[in-house]
Amino acid sequence: MAVPKKRTSISKKRIRKNFWKRGGYWTALKSFSLAQSISTRNSKSFFV
Repeated sequence: MAVPKKRTSISKKRIRKNFWKRGGYWTALKSFSLAQSISTRNSKSFFV
């Protein structure tokens, strides 16, 4: 028979959420940096 799971604590939930958000922050930062280097034509790894 199915048994309901225990509730996750608020602090654990917040930690997981912040960890997930941090990954998105670094991805956005890298993409912005790449776009900036392409617009100034200083990119060495991306050819237009």
